[in-house]
Order: sequence, then C-alpha cells, then structure tokens
Amino acid sequence: MSTITIAWIALPFLLGFTIYLLPKLDRYLALGVGLASAGYALQLFIPYGSAKLTPTPLTLELLDHFGVTLVIDQLTGYFILTNALVTTAVILYCWHSAKTAFFYAQTIILHGSVNAAFVCSDFISLYVALEVIGIAAFLLIAYPRTDRSIWVALRYLFISNVAMLFYLVGAVLVYQTHHSFGFAGLRDAPTEALALIFLGLLVKGGIFVSGLWLPLTHSESETPVSALLSGVVVKTGVLPLVRCALILDELDPIIRIFGVATAVLGVLYAIFEKDTKRMLAFHTVSQLGFILAAPEVGGFYALTHGLVKSALFLIAGSLPSRNLKELQHKPISTGIWIALVMASFSISGFPLLSGFGAKVLTMKNLLPWQVVGMNIAALGTAISFAKFIFLPRGGKAEIKSGFWPAVVLLIGALFAANIVYYEAYTVANIIKPLATIALGWLAYFLIFRRSIIKLPRVLEQFDHLVGVMSLMLILLFWMVFP
Repeated sequence: MSTITIAWIALPFLLGFTIYLLPKLDRYLALGVGLASAGYALQLFIPYGSAKLTPTPLTLELLDHFGVTLVIDQLTGYFILTNALVTTAVILYCWHSAKTAFFYAQTIILHGSVNAAFVCSDFISLYVALEVIGIAAFLLIAYPRTDRSIWVALRYLFISNVAMLFYLVGAVLVYQTHHSFGFAGLRDAPTEALALIFLGLLVKGGIFVSGLWLPLTHSESETPVSALLSGVVVKTGVLPLVRCALILDELDPIIRIFGVATAVLGVLYAIFEKDTKRMLAFHTVSQLGFILAAPEVGGFYALTHGLVKSALFLIAGSLPSRNLKELQHKPISTGIWIALVMASFSISGFPLLSGFGAKVLTMKNLLPWQVVGMNIAALGTAISFAKFIFLPRGGKAEIKSGFWPAVVLLIGALFAANIVYYEAYTVANIIKPLATIALGWLAYFLIFRRSIIKLPRVLEQFDHLVGVMSLMLILLFWMVFP
C-alpha cells in the first residue's frame, strides 16, 4: 500500500510533464489522473473482513523526525475524492474547448499538489505543497492572458505568498521547540508559532475576514478555474485546521469559533450580492465555515460542498448574464434551470441530495453555543439560493458540448453520496431542513428580492488585504495566548 500511495502522489507530476511531450494526448492523460485519484480514494472507504472493519489509517515517515509525514485515512479520502471528481468534471467540461496542453498540464499538476497537501501531516511538506498549489493556481488564473486575468492572478499570488511567509516562520518556531514539524508539535509550541501558522492557513483557506481576497479571485477567473478554486483548492488550508482540531483538544474551540464566524460572515455578504459568481464565491467562504464548525464530520461536508459548488460555477458560466437583476427578466434554458435547482437544493439542505445528510450530520455535532449561529447561516443559505431557484425558465442557451457530462457527473455524485449518512432520513431530521428552506424562501420574497442594499467592499481592496492579515494575527494572539 505504501508503494501504491507514493506512485499515486507522483503520477500527476509525471504525467503533467509528459503532456508537453505528447500534447495530442493532453486531455486523455489528465482524465486518467482524475480517475486514478477517484479509485485510490474509494478504496479508503471499503471495509474488509467479516466484521466489516474500517481500513487502518496509513502513516508514512519518509524522512524520519525531520518530516515528511503522510497520513491517509477516511478523512483524507473525502477530500481526495472531492479533488478527483471535481478535476474530472472540469476536464470533461473543457474536452471540446480550445484549451491547450499547457492548461491540462497545469490542471493535473494542481490536482497532484492538492492531493499532496491533503495527505501531509507535517508543516514543512505541507508548506511545499501549498506553494506549488499557489504557482499552479496563478498560472491557471492568468491563462487567458488578458490584463484583468493577469492582475487577478498576481493579486492572488501576492496574498498567498505573504500568508505562506507568516506560516513558514511559525513552522520554524515549532521545529525549534520539538525538533519536529509534525502537527502534534503545536501542543507545546510558542503562542506566536500557533498564531502565525493559523494565519497562513486561514488566508489560504479563505476563512473569516482573511478570506476576503477570495470573492474577486474566484469570480473573475474562467469558469472551469473557478470550479477548481472553490471546489478543492481552498480546502487545502481547511483540512490542516481540521486535523489540528482533532489532534489537539485545546485547539478545537478556536477552530469552531472561526467556523461559526466564517459561516455567518460569508452568508451575510451572499444574501445581498447581485452578481452570480461573486455570490457563489461568498458562499464558498460560508460553507467552509460549516466544515470547521464540526471538525469530526467535516470530511463529508467538504465532499458535498466541493461537488455542488463546482457544479454551480459551471452552471453559472452558462447563464445569459451574471447580474441577478437581469436574470429575473431573462428566461434561462429549462435544462440549465433544472441543473441549477438541483444544485441549489443540495446546498440548501433539501432531502434526496447529499447536502441534506451533510447538514444534518454537521448540526448533530455542534456544541450548544454554536447552534444559533449555524442555524442563521443555514437560513441565509436558503435565502441566497432562492435567487437561483425562482429564476424564470423557458429560454434558449448555447451550451458547451462538455457541459452536460461534467454537470451530470457532479450532480449524480450528490445523489450517490447519500449512502454516507443514510441514517439522516428520519421524519424529525427531514422536517427541520424543510422548515428552514421554507422560511428562507418566504424571507426572500417578502424582504430580500427587491433589496438594493450593497455591503462595502473596502476590505476586499488590494491595499487593505495585508492590513486585514495583521488584524487577524492580533486576534489570533489574543485567542491563543490564554
């Protein structure tokens, strides 16, 4: 199993460079990488023996106590499977497009570095993986080579590198204390080490106000790149936070606080947003909060969110306008509307789609003080996606030939993922989400449909983003010092 794991990690990088030698096979090689990751992830969930035992987590120590430490378990499996399905869907979406071998090569290099970040369990190898992710994401964002895309890509790269600089200093402080880069080294590490590492991960993951770089980047990128960024890339900063919460009990309350605050902040912006892609980007911020609010079940929620958010970004790219006010007067294609409604139902927590089970499981694992905030976030989600569900239909649209294979894969996976928590389907569990959705729709029609309120974007401006990081660092010091 160890040999297979190392080969699986190396495969995307090997084929990424092979694409340059065999450009005519670019999409086939890229698709093969996505399918290989899906197969690897699925075997992590297969029970063995007559007692149906859960597979034992695999831990690899590649460089002794200096790092590199890799951990592969079911939690990792959810994130790897998300990466595999989203990457496969994006490749199918671009199949008949004019994308060059460079695009496919960078896509699978990004895919491989995201997988590497998911399995890393030490700070230095995670740092390397996150830096490679930053470079690959930069190249994909800048792929159109327009002035706008290059500016957005440089903005992303600058924010990412500054965050990683903070993170690296924190990792060095952990090593000075324990002579190890392992996650468990945070237990007795200096306060400043914890604050610096968390700041880097919060920025990379798009958490709370540190994530206000995210809406512009995700909304201004090309449609398939937006799907990759929101579906999987931001989760490379979230999974290490989840692991730290599970390893160290004293960090669990801090992670949960950021989860609730992120869920509420993101949905507050999304409710008043009139641009479809910006609304989806703010909802990415909010949904990441759901993952952190209940770390022990965050893997399932990450899978569901990655599938639905990627589908929503692909669908949004086929709408006749990005302006929700204009869309209320422009009927959209019935087929696109059906796909949009199904994805919106899932993220709102409607039964029959895995978003329902993920929300129920998350709500059952909240602490009492989290319940009010997370219910507000769930209500806000229903209000936000009512904007999509009640759009007029019956129009015509030019749909890319790869659109339906990609969307069918993602939405089909949302139905199949119900098997993870089929116990959610009880009368009591069904009533509450339906009541929340109904209340959200009612609030949308009575209050928010005609709202003209615009929340300020000052914190999203480039010259304020580093200042926001500094404020977050002060907040983290204050939280962890006790």
